[in-house]
Amino acid sequence: MFQVTPLRRLAVTASAVCAAVVASCAAGPVTVAYAGTTGVLTDGVSLAPPPVRDEDRVVGDHLTVTVRHAGGRADGTFEVYCHPGRGSHPDVGSACRAVDRNTRWGRDAFAPVPGGGVCTMRYGGPATAHVTGRWAGRPVDATYYRSNGCEIERWDRLVPLLPDLRPAAR
Repeated sequence: MFQVTPLRRLAVTASAVCAAVVASCAAGPVTVAYAGTTGVLTDGVSLAPPPVRDEDRVVGDHLTVTVRHAGGRADGTFEVYCHPGRGSHPDVGSACRAVDRNTRWGRDAFAPVPGGGVCTMRYGGPATAHVTGRWAGRPVDATYYRSNGCEIERWDRLVPLLPDLRPAAR
């Protein structure tokens, strides 16, 4: 009976890799790119990075906010562009400042409420919000509810990006 030892398996794998390298070299020049390098190899192949695609171009930060069941003029879909500020949101400047205020290195400003926490059993109403776009160069896709104290606090941190639904002070 024929037995495959680890040493034999290593030898067969190494032989296959060498054969693949020899075959690719025989096929002609190979284009190789290294991060952070530019220039031209002696055979005329450029090491410059590929051109930037239109979908990779980001001018400032952009968020689309869709609010439902908040009531009145708070419901709808609003565009927010920050750095520089513009868009269809009712208060673009304050909305951008709210997100800036919650942006910290290494933390997601749009992160969901962590699981396993203790939240108060208070209901903040049926309002929901969905925020998509890009912030600080990262994609955003976050949904907000007001179903308990933790979710209400998460929503309130982003007021006025999200509508202020807190009860008025009496």
